[in-house]
Amino acid sequence: MSENPARTFAVRHVQLGRALFAAVAAIMVTFSADHSAEVGLAVFSGWAIATALVLLIGAGLAYPRGRRALPVLLGVLTMLAGMIGGLPGIRSTTLFFVLVITWALATGIAEVAFGIHGRRTGVPEARDSVLIGIFTIALGIGLLIVNPAYRLDYVIDAAGSFTLTGIVIAVGIFGAYAAIVAVFLGIAGFSPRREPAASVAPATDRPVGESA
Repeated sequence: MSENPARTFAVRHVQLGRALFAAVAAIMVTFSADHSAEVGLAVFSGWAIATALVLLIGAGLAYPRGRRALPVLLGVLTMLAGMIGGLPGIRSTTLFFVLVITWALATGIAEVAFGIHGRRTGVPEARDSVLIGIFTIALGIGLLIVNPAYRLDYVIDAAGSFTLTGIVIAVGIFGAYAAIVAVFLGIAGFSPRREPAASVAPATDRPVGESA
C-alpha cells in the first residue's frame, strides 16, 4: 500500500480557489463606479479573508509535510490584512495605501523566496509561486509610485466633469492585479502537473516470489 495516498484536495484546487476569489474582486472593482478608499478596502478585505481561508485550509488538506510553511505564512499575513481592512471605522485613503503596500511586499517577497527554494528542490508549483510573488511585489511598487494626494479635474464633452484621484488609481491597480492573478492561477490550476516520483512509495521492495 502507498504510504502517501492520493489527495482528493490537491494544490491545484488551492490555486483554483485563489483564482475564483481574485476574479470576484476584479469584477467588483471593474463594475463599481465608486473607487473610494472605503469601497477599495471593503473589496480588498473580503478578497483577503476568503483567500486566506483557502490557503490555511489547503495547507492541511492539499500540501504534504515540508511544503506547508508557505501557504500558512501567506494565509496568516493575508488574514491579518483582511481583518484590518474590514474595520469600517478606520478605512481611509492612507490605510488603503499602507495596508495593501505592506501586505503586497511582505507576501510577494515570501512567495518569491519560497518559490526559488522550491524550484531547487523540485516542488511542482514553485514556478507559479515565483510568478505570483513577482506580480504581488509589482502591485506594492505600483502603489508606492502613486501619489495618494493626486487630483485631476477634467471634462468630457457630452459626458460631464470628472475627477481622477490617487485612490481611484490605486483601487484600479488592485483590480488589475486581481484580474491577472485570477487568469494566471486559473490556467495553472487547470494545467496538468506531475508530482515528484518520491512522493509515492512503491508497493513492495521485494522481488516476486521472495518470502518474508
